Amino acid sequence: MAESVTKDGSSSEELLQLVICQLSNEEFGIEISKVKEIIRIPYITKIPQVLHYVEGIINLRGNLIPVINLADRFGLEHEENDEHSRIVIVEIGNLVAGMVVDSVTEVLRMNSDSLEPAPDIITKGVSERYIQGVGKINDRLLILLDIDMIFTEEQKKKMGQLENAGAIPA
Repeated sequence: MAESVTKDGSSSEELLQLVICQLSNEEFGIEISKVKEIIRIPYITKIPQVLHYVEGIINLRGNLIPVINLADRFGLEHEENDEHSRIVIVEIGNLVAGMVVDSVTEVLRMNSDSLEPAPDIITKGVSERYIQGVGKINDRLLILLDIDMIFTEEQKKKMGQLENAGAIPA
């Protein structure tokens, strides 16, 4: 696991700061350095002929932000949006996007030695690129998302077209 070296040459485990989100009754962690902000769900303008998991766009202080439904992106069942639902604004490379989650529950610190690779049976196939690992905190298991890998390069390009031209081609 990642270690940092102190001035006296000894090593110490690295602390991860995570924003914890609920999605389909599971807990997911996103590195706080990738999160720009967390907002309540405003009116989302629908765009025709977009990728199935794209909810539309929002105007956030003059910037058009594509909004995706993270549960749809992962193929999970999800609840209807309610007063606990939030949009987590993240930076994915050069793209800024919003991700709808059921709720944001906390920000926590976790030792990197508590993070383990996801079991092979879980990571085989498409989902392996989304999961950075599984964190164990007491009796809780947190799925740490690799935000940079949620979209393929082509999907990032299509999402970027939304920011630039106001629509995402399917």
